[in-house]
Amino acid sequence: MPNVSERGSAMPPSPIRKLVPFAEAAKKRGTHVFHLNIGQPDIATPKIALDAIRSINFDTLEYSHSAGNISYREKLVNYYNSFDIKLNTEEIIITTGGSEAILFTLISCLNPGDEMIVPEPFYANYNGYAVASGIDIVPITSSITNGFKLPPIEDFEDKITDKTKAILICNPNNPTGYLYSKEEMETLKEICLKHNLFLFSDEAYREFAYDREHATSALELEGMDEHTILMDTISKRFSACGARIGAMVSKNKTVMAAALKLAQARLSPPSLAQIVGEASLDVPKSYFSEVKEEYKKRRDTLIGRLQQIEGVVCTNPGGAFYAMAKLPVQNAEDFCQWLLEDFTHNGKTVMMAPAAGFYATPGLGTDEVRFAYVLNTAEINEAMDCLEAGLAAYKSK
Repeated sequence: MPNVSERGSAMPPSPIRKLVPFAEAAKKRGTHVFHLNIGQPDIATPKIALDAIRSINFDTLEYSHSAGNISYREKLVNYYNSFDIKLNTEEIIITTGGSEAILFTLISCLNPGDEMIVPEPFYANYNGYAVASGIDIVPITSSITNGFKLPPIEDFEDKITDKTKAILICNPNNPTGYLYSKEEMETLKEICLKHNLFLFSDEAYREFAYDREHATSALELEGMDEHTILMDTISKRFSACGARIGAMVSKNKTVMAAALKLAQARLSPPSLAQIVGEASLDVPKSYFSEVKEEYKKRRDTLIGRLQQIEGVVCTNPGGAFYAMAKLPVQNAEDFCQWLLEDFTHNGKTVMMAPAAGFYATPGLGTDEVRFAYVLNTAEINEAMDCLEAGLAAYKSK
């Protein structure tokens, strides 16, 4: 039998989804599972977006332009302009989810064997895209002890070699919820300009910033036009994860020309989903005010409960809808699996994402978990009841 490729073998499993079989088995046994493991919001997708699909009136579902529908890109230009980010339609390529934007960025900017510095813990799928692109992730560790703030500039300097070509950040951060300050973004700018590096910025959660109106975009940094590539998506912003529509955005004409060739090779992004994305941009500003306030309530509920559980260490995230916590267990993955296999509290249990998979450095995050506070506050409270009871039972077993 022919062998699978080295890259296929090296692709890491998702730490977010690897416990799914145990959750499915628990549900078959009649256990209610609170899903705090995955960033799938329960917020309703805007009605204006769903109505746009319902009102479709055409006979042929055609290819779109490889860069995406011009009408959608024009509306995105206006969207970014609302954040004082001046773009034109040639500086935007619509992608099949933010995932394809990440892949296009890596392939367009880096060669196999190049290195990319990424603050850890980081979105686990960056590992998969790095393997697929043949590049190496060089982790730089942030810590729960200071809320996962950006490591000092000296730590970056120590990691840079002649193979280093880029720094990748997620702001606000998945999995930590950390919100980079304007000063931290300026530090990244200083490093990138000094060492002639790309700055890749995953901004999927831009609007979900709780101590200011929105996160500082990498595209707001002056003098970085040739260095910055933004990866974006409607998945979280408009609670439309299944639409699979994202965007790669940059003023670097050479990079965008290379990425367009990749976009042409896959023909076009999903046409129906572009209709969803375009219509979503017509939601009123009150939509984000209401959604952000709801997530803030959920965050406060989750963090408040976690801080009351003996032995749990967590910090208050400034954005996105994730939080990391250190649990009083030696192996968080074993504990998370045990909660699904062997534990119930009033017929219920909770599913979390073990955090070791969000680190590239072996041995880190083994006693940490990521929470996605995508359930309402009543369900979060019930889930925390399960966690508290589960920790007590696990400790005494």
